[in-house]
Amino acid sequence: MKIINKYANLIPYLYFIAISIYWFTIINRSDGITAYPILLFAIPFLWQILKPNNKLNSTLGITFVCLSSYLILGYISDLFNVPSLVLAQGVIIYGGIFAALNFFMSVWIIRNSLNRSY
Repeated sequence: MKIINKYANLIPYLYFIAISIYWFTIINRSDGITAYPILLFAIPFLWQILKPNNKLNSTLGITFVCLSSYLILGYISDLFNVPSLVLAQGVIIYGGIFAALNFFMSVWIIRNSLNRSY
């Protein structure tokens, strides 16, 4: 149980690294070499895993809470303007899960920076 508690704080960082890699592979299929700058988004999260820094952790948490809040607002506005819910049901479900999970992981990063001293 101690191992699980020790590595549970790394889940949000691994999540954002996985999202960056997934986004890279999707863009790389169509655009090729221009997708490589997307991998730069994963560097701060990888750095937090290797050498934790309280200031970077707070900055990442606050930045991604703001971005996730904007994503949730966009999702809600798109939800109310969808003409056919049957046609776009899969997009609505996956978009909602993505927006909620991003917000949850961002808040978890902020909680980590408040609870842990580096």
